[in-house]
Amino acid sequence: MSVDKSTVVRIAQLARIRVPEEELDGLAEELSNILGWVEQLNEVDTDGIDPMTSVTEGMVLRTRKDEVTDGDCREAILSNAPETRDGFFVVPKVIE
Repeated sequence: MSVDKSTVVRIAQLARIRVPEEELDGLAEELSNILGWVEQLNEVDTDGIDPMTSVTEGMVLRTRKDEVTDGDCREAILSNAPETRDGFFVVPKVIE
């Protein structure tokens, strides 16, 4: 399938993006290449293959114990801060 400049303009309009005139030819070529690749997928024989509903279908996720393995080092972490107050980092107020 070939995409022309007018199609690119229409797609950009629907997506509510501004595309400069000088980029239309390049985008038309890129979209044509993408659609050509998608058309190649139609050539793949999928007879007898069940459609996937999920990439994790039939898989069991491994779990781990929910336990604290690190921590209780507040002072070591706060020692890197230029300024602290009451056990917290002090940062400048940012209001616009």
